[in-house]
Amino acid sequence: FTTDPRVVPVARRMAQISFDEMLEMCAAGCPKPAMRAVEFARTHGVKLHVRSAFTWEPGTWITDEEPDMEDAIVSGVVGDDSEAKITITGVPDRPGISGTLFRALADADVNVDMIVQNVSEAGITDISFTVPADGLADSVAITERVASEIGAASVTSDDSIAKVSLVGAGMKTNPGVAATVFEILANNNINIEMISTSAIRISCVVAGEECDRAVSVLHTAFGLDAS
Repeated sequence: FTTDPRVVPVARRMAQISFDEMLEMCAAGCPKPAMRAVEFARTHGVKLHVRSAFTWEPGTWITDEEPDMEDAIVSGVVGDDSEAKITITGVPDRPGISGTLFRALADADVNVDMIVQNVSEAGITDISFTVPADGLADSVAITERVASEIGAASVTSDDSIAKVSLVGAGMKTNPGVAATVFEILANNNINIEMISTSAIRISCVVAGEECDRAVSVLHTAFGLDAS
C-alpha cells in the first residue's frame, strides 16, 4: 500500500514498486516485507510478489524496474514511532569528536538512524541523533559517558517523536519536493525537528502525537489517496 491503511483508509495498493524504493520504505519503518528478503531478492535478480495469504486479491510486484507512472513523484509515505532522539549539547567542535561518540554507540550495537550537527558557534556545537526507542536507556548511558570524556555540556533525550518519510524514484528528477513537504507540514502546524534526505527519500522527525496526521496530509497532498 502507499501507506498503512489502518492510518489512512484511502491508501492504494501498489501494483509495482522498485527494489530501491522498497528498501527505502523498509529503512523508513515499513514492517513488511522484511528488508533482508528484499535485499536477497535484488542481489539474485528475483522478482518478489507480496500479497495476502488469505485472499486471491493481487499483490505488489517488487522488481528492478521503476513503476510506469508518469506523474508519480512519491510512491509511498511511511510513519515510524519506534525511534527516540538524543541530543548532546555543548560539544567541543574539533576533529574526532563525532567519531568517538558514534564508535562507542556502534560498539554497543546501537543502530543510529538520523544525525544532525548544528553549525559551530565559538567552537561549540550540538549533535542530535535518533536510535531505537526500546534501547534508549542504554544509548543515553553511553552518550553520557562519552559526553563526560569529551567535555560536552549535557545530554537530553525524547522518546515522544516519530519519523515520517516519503519515498519515490520521481524525486530524482523533480526539484522542489522537499520544499513542498515542508510547506505542507507548516500549513498544518506540524513542526519539523530533524530532516534527512537521500536521492529518493525525505524523512522528517515530528512530535509523536502528530505522526498519523502528518502521514495523512502528505499522502493526500501528493495525490496518493484512492479515488
